[in-house]
Amino acid sequence: MSEYYELGKEADRLADSAQGQLEFDRTKEIVFRSLPAAPATIADIGGGPGRYALWLAHLGYRVIHRDLMPLHVGQLTAAAGPDSAIESRVADARRLDVTDASVDAVLLLGPLYHLEREPDRLQALREARRIVRPGGLIFAAAISLWAARLDGILRLRLYEQYPEMTEVVGRVERTGVLEPLHPASFCGYTHRPDQLRQEVLAAGLEVVDLVCVEGASFLLGDLADRMADAAAWRVVLDAARALERIPELMGVGPHLMITARRP
Repeated sequence: MSEYYELGKEADRLADSAQGQLEFDRTKEIVFRSLPAAPATIADIGGGPGRYALWLAHLGYRVIHRDLMPLHVGQLTAAAGPDSAIESRVADARRLDVTDASVDAVLLLGPLYHLEREPDRLQALREARRIVRPGGLIFAAAISLWAARLDGILRLRLYEQYPEMTEVVGRVERTGVLEPLHPASFCGYTHRPDQLRQEVLAAGLEVVDLVCVEGASFLLGDLADRMADAAAWRVVLDAARALERIPELMGVGPHLMITARRP
């Protein structure tokens, strides 16, 4: 996975496409519904190059940012500037250098879909539980089990470039493991909604909410045009909100978001 992130694409991923902007807008909306008021301290664990950390700092929060990639820490440090309220360091989500019960909320928006082994995912969740104060919230993102088929096959038609994609998708849906299609390609782990819920419970956390982030709108061929029109973009966001908790549709969008609480 490090080979993919060393390409430096993550810094612009949430801004260089309508699908990325939809993910960013909806993730912010879901998190902000339950986030404690600024100037609370938020831990952004596995926060990449810091798009969410910068957003939170702009809102007046103190942010503790950790990421496994030195490149991402460097990108965020450069973007934030010397007077920022963001403390950014290299760290593994399974072994954090953050004091027990020292933050008001935790964002875990990447680690769960980069840890293929369940014990590693549980350890990342337990570390988030350890550093958040009792009663504090953890917002954890996961990739839907069906994202490879819906996004990779239906939307991106990757089978035209990679004929093996149709076989890969079948394996993903059996094992959850998203295999790399080529050197330095994205890979990771995908979840069923109920599986994500059970892992959070197994880590000693209480489930507060579980939603589908983007819904089916990410499949729209004219999503960029709709994003450029304020009224049309509101319709897209309203549809995602209306359908986010429908059990039958939970896995349709590429990302899931679970909100958990430390008892």
